[in-house]
Amino acid sequence: MGKIKKGVLCSVRGCDNKAVKAVSYNVFSTANVSLDLKEKSRRIYLCREHYKIFKKGSKKQRIYEKWRIWQR
Repeated sequence: MGKIKKGVLCSVRGCDNKAVKAVSYNVFSTANVSLDLKEKSRRIYLCREHYKIFKKGSKKQRIYEKWRIWQR
């Protein structure tokens, strides 16, 4: 059973919602997102609304990564 099923809370400062997704800190730091984290850890747990913000901020990064893979 993972931490999300156990009911871990969102890692964003000031948010007490349950997390629905987890991303690594490396992926989170490369995204163009200005969210304050409670603490720096290996995994960042995000609730639905903060995950939506993260997806919008990391969209260009995901496209560039896809292009980079196609170039091989």
